[in-house]
Amino acid sequence: MSVDEATAKFPAEAGIARYGRPEEIAELMAFLVSPAAHWMTGSTLRMDGGEVKSI
Repeated sequence: MSVDEATAKFPAEAGIARYGRPEEIAELMAFLVSPAAHWMTGSTLRMDGGEVKSI
């Protein structure tokens, strides 16, 4: 399987509609370094488009 084929096939197999955009990651990073996140400590944040299902 080529890289292009794997890239096209993965979202459907993972149950996601699309790959995330760099801007979406940048928005989270901007929040995390902003004063708005000053109460966040010891947290793990997943940017996976809902790939990992949880309650």
